[in-house]
Amino acid sequence: MKKVVLSVVAFAGMALAAGKTYDLKLYGPAMVGNTELKAGEYRVEVTDDKAVIKGAKVQKEAAVKVETGDDKYSTTTVRLSAGEKPQIKEIRLGGTKTKLVFSESAGTAGI
Repeated sequence: MKKVVLSVVAFAGMALAAGKTYDLKLYGPAMVGNTELKAGEYRVEVTDDKAVIKGAKVQKEAAVKVETGDDKYSTTTVRLSAGEKPQIKEIRLGGTKTKLVFSESAGTAGI
């Protein structure tokens, strides 16, 4: 019985450490740090203060601050900076109260 309880606790701990995953669709190109994300579908994996954005031919790690809003966001929206190469500033995740805020230097690792 103790082994079963320990296994369940260990599995739950690993699940929490793994973070959360969200799907994202970009309708135009956007920058994360010095990496350009082309229009398309991406998966965002958030663990603590790090987001890993994965697409067909790109994987980008970026520093992120996870914030909680007052109300649920009805749809997922991406807020961009103005300019020739817009930077992703934040992602508001539809169906949640979660907002991902990217820092000015949004990470250094990329493929």
